[in-house]
Amino acid sequence: MSAFDNQSLQAIRSAFLDFIDDPFYTAESNSVRYIPDGLLIIKNGAIADFGAYNDLRSQYSHIPVTAYPDRLIMPGFIDTHVHYAQYEMIAAYGEQLLEWLSKYIFPIERKFKDKAHAKKIATLFFDELLKQGTTTALVFATVHPESVDAFFEEASRRNLRMISGKVLMDRNAPDYLTDTPQTAYEDSKKLIQKWHKNGRLLYAVTPRFAPTSTPEQLHIAAKLLQEFPDVYLHTHLSENKKEMEWVAELFPESRGYLDVYDRAGLVGEKSIFAHGIHLTHAEFERLSNAKSAIAFCPTSNLFLGSGLFKLAQAKSSQHPVKVGLGTDVGAGTSFSILQTMNEAYKVAQLQGESLSAFKALFLATLGGAKALSLDDKIGNFNPGKEADFVVLDPKATTLMATRNEGFPAQSLEELAQMVFGLMMLGDDRAVQAVYVAGKLAHCLAAIP
Repeated sequence: MSAFDNQSLQAIRSAFLDFIDDPFYTAESNSVRYIPDGLLIIKNGAIADFGAYNDLRSQYSHIPVTAYPDRLIMPGFIDTHVHYAQYEMIAAYGEQLLEWLSKYIFPIERKFKDKAHAKKIATLFFDELLKQGTTTALVFATVHPESVDAFFEEASRRNLRMISGKVLMDRNAPDYLTDTPQTAYEDSKKLIQKWHKNGRLLYAVTPRFAPTSTPEQLHIAAKLLQEFPDVYLHTHLSENKKEMEWVAELFPESRGYLDVYDRAGLVGEKSIFAHGIHLTHAEFERLSNAKSAIAFCPTSNLFLGSGLFKLAQAKSSQHPVKVGLGTDVGAGTSFSILQTMNEAYKVAQLQGESLSAFKALFLATLGGAKALSLDDKIGNFNPGKEADFVVLDPKATTLMATRNEGFPAQSLEELAQMVFGLMMLGDDRAVQAVYVAGKLAHCLAAIP
């Protein structure tokens, strides 16, 4: 039995913020739950109770309390699209998507045939995620089964809720990164049987994107989804205009990029498509009807010059699509979900829209959980959910301390201003501590 199962009752006191509904569709006053002085009770890695400190303190007076005064505790951040194998190649100069892949990414991914190298990068990757307050991620590995084993072994050691899978590529890539439909099926099946639902781990069938898979391989991916209906589908969609032109050439019978995946049987409730920048109205409608999700990756989309994601259209009430935030490292330029929200706000501004701090934080927490069909397990502080959370310091720097003087906020209006400052100015310095299944997994400084 693991330490996770043996944990005793814990009590955490601080200001708390989470979401009980979607602020894109429900008034923020009804979707935001803010407790300026709250108490979180944890038992065996899960949330046992949650509420105002004054309401709960007598009931739990026998439990030692870990207090975080002048801090804000939120559910752990959720990254719905990131490449752990591209850790080494973040901030590579001067290219757009297709050239960037060929020049920088394919050569670096070759190294993940070596499991020792994959393990080294996986360790660095998880260290960085936790440093930034990210406790769950949907992650690309490489074509090599060794890369998946190394990833899941390290995630398991840390008891993280993570999703990943072997990349499928059988054309339009260097020989050292290609598989075949048959080896893709065999390797993926073995990995699913080994890792899916092993502890807190989950598996995603992962064709890289339509241009690097033949129609036969895409149908093999669908066969895996049929055989294992609770695994995920994770791929890229409509990121770059040259990419879309290439897809049209490779799949002339298709009615568009999404239709390529749809014809193969890959568009479903547990399908997560990264980017979706250049989707048509009909494609948004199809994703909505299929209950599929989009990972919005603003730092990557700006860095590669890919375009501006239409968040307002994705979150329309007519055809709502599940959306989460993705850092998309290494095209993305930061592992920080705070910095990702910063850039998401600017992407919206460039299109004449405003992304409030509460809407952005929803995407980073409960919205991301919904996008990954994990909102029954993570995303807010409802009792029974897993106790993954982040302790944030809204005054982490001199500038932030000046901007957020008066924290903790006493009203939702005050809080909106303060957390907006946190999201625009914050980075890993604002992440004081991170808890995974109730255990301290990262600490910037000594617990107060």
